[in-house]
Amino acid sequence: MAPTCDDDRRGIVKKYQHAKEIFVKKRSIKSCVFHCNLDKYIYLYYIMENELDHIYLINTLRERISLLEQKNAELTSQLQEKDFNLLYSNQELDKLRRMIFGSKSERFKSEECPLQLSLDLGFDTDKVPETTIEKEKEVIEYERNKNKPKTTTIHTRQPIPAHLPREIIILEPEGDLSGAVKIGVEITEVLEYRHGYIIVKSYHRNKYAFPREENPIVIADLPSLPIPKSNAGASMLAHIIISKFVDHLPFYRQSKMFERDNIEIPESTMNDWFKGTCILLALLYEKLASLVKMQDYLQADETPIRVQDRSKQGTTHTGYHWCYHSPPAKLVCFDYQKGRGREGPQEFLKDFRGTLQTDGYSGYLSFERPGEIRLISCLAHIRRKFDESKNNDNERSIYVLKRIQEIYAIERECQEMKLEPYEIAKVRKEKCLPIMEKLEIWFKDNITQVLPKSSIGKAIHYALEFWEKQKRYVEDGRYLADNNLIENSIRPVCLGKKNYLFAGNHQGARNAAMIYSFPGTCKKNNVNPREWLTDVLTRLQDCKTSQLEELLPHKWVKSENKQPYLVSEMI
Repeated sequence: MAPTCDDDRRGIVKKYQHAKEIFVKKRSIKSCVFHCNLDKYIYLYYIMENELDHIYLINTLRERISLLEQKNAELTSQLQEKDFNLLYSNQELDKLRRMIFGSKSERFKSEECPLQLSLDLGFDTDKVPETTIEKEKEVIEYERNKNKPKTTTIHTRQPIPAHLPREIIILEPEGDLSGAVKIGVEITEVLEYRHGYIIVKSYHRNKYAFPREENPIVIADLPSLPIPKSNAGASMLAHIIISKFVDHLPFYRQSKMFERDNIEIPESTMNDWFKGTCILLALLYEKLASLVKMQDYLQADETPIRVQDRSKQGTTHTGYHWCYHSPPAKLVCFDYQKGRGREGPQEFLKDFRGTLQTDGYSGYLSFERPGEIRLISCLAHIRRKFDESKNNDNERSIYVLKRIQEIYAIERECQEMKLEPYEIAKVRKEKCLPIMEKLEIWFKDNITQVLPKSSIGKAIHYALEFWEKQKRYVEDGRYLADNNLIENSIRPVCLGKKNYLFAGNHQGARNAAMIYSFPGTCKKNNVNPREWLTDVLTRLQDCKTSQLEELLPHKWVKSENKQPYLVSEMI
């Protein structure tokens, strides 16, 4: 049988091993060849010639492997140390999150119920004999009554306290009352708020009878109330709403304050009053929102708010109040959205055409559309980055802060001189623009000289990213250098949610956004929010749709409050 290729290969390997043993003993290539078959001379000669090189290479690799193993051990030790530091940092961060957002309860519930003797109570537990307690089983029979089916609780209105002062208002029917006989009085009492105390407005509507007429009984009409069939007047509603959304007093806290004056107004009643007021103000809010969208220059910002959601048991949903402010028109409008995505602002601004000033949030970048919406950045946010990097690179940070300070000094001078917008734009192009161009060159020169992940590196990168948009503000004197005004408008929301903590549901958050819009606009126009809301709630029920704009804070004129009834003395 003829030998195969595998047999030939195995023979070569054996001869190679034999030649290697001889080579190691005698260190001679000739002796190796002599003791082996000569027909494989060429193959063995090649192997023997490179054997020494192979041995040297193997020794070198072994040394390198030893060094790498040593280096690997060092790196492993460093990595373990970093992992430990990271673990500690995560623990501290988790602790901080729990302190801010989590439950304050530290109660520990053990899965086991250890014997009380395991506590250090002075007993010698070693001498306590181990006993096994066998529980005897017994059958217990008893009778119990069936639970009564749940009945719907009918909430009744709390009576108005008798000790409150009353302002009696006598209403007479219109028309000729000659020949009429007074048969009674209809009394309607409404709570009103008067600068630190509560009164009761008691409407006494005299009732008359005409014995010989088809409609024998006549009575005066009751004035329109903000919430039909409610005993809350306009000033009372304005007081509790302004107290919560301007003075940051939650309804439960106001209820306790009233209780101290022997006035019982439950928190649930205040919530119902609030919902009814929001229904009344809905059309006025829509009018405000439409006016804001019609402006050609807006500032935008957002702030989170926690909202209770039935689909998220044990936690709260994070919604967002989006704020839009028109500095020229002095209008503020809040819009609640369930998330921070761009879908909400896109829906609100779908008909907006003009300039939008925002911070560096990436969600705003998609709003810029040539010929429709143009973005402007916020100089205050850029300045804040360099203020935070002073500990990292004080020299570079101070240089930028001084240049920005020069820009704000020019802006302040324009405001003090009360220049017109076109004059402000001219001053900016002459004085502010050269400073900004020099800063841009400085940013580009220094961005390569700092570490990208350092505080100063991040500050310069942030400034370069938004500097081109920032320079656009010099083109129009109506534009502002920063977004500080809209952040001031958002501050009441931040203060309020620290007190009431969360909204009861998404509709409650929408109602809150509606209410925040009105005091925010009042503040911009130097209008007393309580007086405005009291007057508007009094007039809104009888107001025509075409007259809604006249009730907005920037056009509001307080009514003279002429009323066709007689007011008796306070009792």
